[in-house]
Amino acid sequence: MSQERTGRIATARLGAEGPEVGVQGLGCMGMSFAYGPTDADGARAALERALELGVTLYDTADLYGFGENERFIAPFVRAHRDEVVVATKFGVVMDPADPAKRGIRNDAAYIRRCAEGSLERLGVDVIDLYYMHRRDTRVPIEETVGTMAELVAEGKVRRLGLSEVTGDELRAAHAVHPIAAVQSEWSVFSRDVERTAVPAAKELGVAFVPYSPLGRGFLAGAFTDAARELGDDDFRRTMPRFTGENAAANAALREPLHAIAKTRGITPGQVALAWVQQRAAVHGLPVVPIPGTRRRERVEENTAATRVELTADELAALEPIAGRVAGGRYADLGFTSAGRE
Repeated sequence: MSQERTGRIATARLGAEGPEVGVQGLGCMGMSFAYGPTDADGARAALERALELGVTLYDTADLYGFGENERFIAPFVRAHRDEVVVATKFGVVMDPADPAKRGIRNDAAYIRRCAEGSLERLGVDVIDLYYMHRRDTRVPIEETVGTMAELVAEGKVRRLGLSEVTGDELRAAHAVHPIAAVQSEWSVFSRDVERTAVPAAKELGVAFVPYSPLGRGFLAGAFTDAARELGDDDFRRTMPRFTGENAAANAALREPLHAIAKTRGITPGQVALAWVQQRAAVHGLPVVPIPGTRRRERVEENTAATRVELTADELAALEPIAGRVAGGRYADLGFTSAGRE
């Protein structure tokens, strides 16, 4: 039966020898962290609906809610253990007394402690895909990946991933142990990865897993000015692109998405996701974006975007947007690869 008939999405492979997963994954962070109050029952329904539609890659991290996000998705993961690929991450250190304070660690003792904690919180025997969440430049990446490779040898991790790395860092890591996926921000608003990381991933046969393909909801029209519209506990209020003059300037850049959406009879969010999905054909590598949502109906909308193919004219209309975006992705540039490329 065709995908059109079943509603299930197509698949892609994570790395040369990695698992076959749905061509779109699900970012679970917002179910219990960063984006304000959530409806737990609604989030659980979103997880189940995603699986029905062929989404099999579920993304979390020990950072999200100090492990609470891993605990939240754990019952779902265990109930469908043979059907899903669970990805989690280590590397970002937060202070429970002051969540605004963040650091990065990649040393061996820390990695091992994080892996054991994630295994316990998820309630699984092995982590399917284990990411270095951020790069600690004080530790050679070869040492970091060497420790991660030991976890694979010990049967605690199946495959390795990296987040927010440069092309050269990916090559150095891959020489130590095969890397299945790189996870970095990639959208019509954020295309930094196309400079070095994407070409290196293509060269090495590594899949790319774009996070925030909807610009943290901004491209889908979820908000226009974070400081005015979102709650005090919403992380997006700290992001330079989404407040004040930057937000107003960036909101105007969404117009081509709205125009295409109106012509197609789809949503601006689906246009943004279709653009990311088509990066696979443009750049010649597997691309599995992980839009985050905690609503069943949004899962249905997002997965439907995998069947939208933008025309050459539509892609041309979206092409200039990233170069005109005002403001950085984070207030602290230590959380991106900027400056290391």
